[in-house]
Parts: sequence; structure tokens; C-alpha cells
Amino acid sequence: MTSESSPVDDRDRAAVEQIRGAPLPQDWPPDALPAGTRVRVIKDPDWAGPWKLTFTGEISAMAAPELVANPRARPGELAYWVTFDDPQFAYDGAGPYRKAQIWDRYLERL
Repeated sequence: MTSESSPVDDRDRAAVEQIRGAPLPQDWPPDALPAGTRVRVIKDPDWAGPWKLTFTGEISAMAAPELVANPRARPGELAYWVTFDDPQFAYDGAGPYRKAQIWDRYLERL
């Protein structure tokens, strides 16, 4: 991991851990994008989501990337916490969100 957690990340981590009822992972996978990496969050070409727009953000140091536990995930696919440059809306109008866990297929490194 290349950047340290911020006070906002610490508060966000505590809130997410409270909801999950378990600590977020902190052991960064060796081949994962490092915290602080600038990314573009893209729309899926096959459906209207997961976000209304394409936008930019940064991989958050709040938690290490986790394997996606979903039958539609690609083998070894990771989900990263991304802090958005500007609040964003999901494809269904939910939001605005300032941070979310994003599957790596929707991330382009800048």
C-alpha cells in the first residue's frame, strides 16, 4: 500500500465495520492496485450500470481489495474501495455517493 489512511478513511472504516459486523481487510494483495492510484470508473458496455456516468476517483486506503463473492465475478476479481472526486449516482438513481466498493472490471488506471 502506498498511501496511508486518512481521518475520513478511518471514520468510514469504522462505519462499514459496524454495518458488516467484522473488520475490513488490511492486508493488501501483492498484485492489486495500490492505495492512492488514480482511476476512472466506467460503465458496463452490456447494461445501464453500475453508475450513471463515467467519472474519476482514487483507490482508498480504507481497506484492502477483496475477492468479489458473486457468481458473476471473474476468477480472482477484486473489489476496491474508491473515493470519488465528486459525489456520484448509481444507475438506479440511488445516491449521491462519495465512496463505494467497485469491482476491478469497472476501473481503468489513469
